[in-house]
Amino acid sequence: MQGILYEEPSIWQFLFITVIMGGWTAWRTGKSVAENWQNYTTLLIYVALLGVAIRFIHHALFHGSMLTVQYYVVDTAVLLLFATLGYRYYRTRQMTNNYYWLYEKASLFSWKSK
Repeated sequence: MQGILYEEPSIWQFLFITVIMGGWTAWRTGKSVAENWQNYTTLLIYVALLGVAIRFIHHALFHGSMLTVQYYVVDTAVLLLFATLGYRYYRTRQMTNNYYWLYEKASLFSWKSK
């Protein structure tokens, strides 16, 4: 997998920077977009910018390449997963709490009409 999904010599660097640090930041970004009633397109723009920031951290701390499309796409895909989960979780909470007479939770990430 090294060389395909990540460029660092150890998977632990990829997991720490992209999955843990980036994932937490992406989750909080999804939360913020949902709580401000913004749409999913806004989240996509924020995640694309967050992907650039994560690539910079890889570059600055571990001398990774900054402008590699392959690794940017991998990092951004991981971030988009976490951001989408955060967005759906908080939007579901929002819809079921604010419109409790109309909607109920179907799962952690979706709601349904009563």
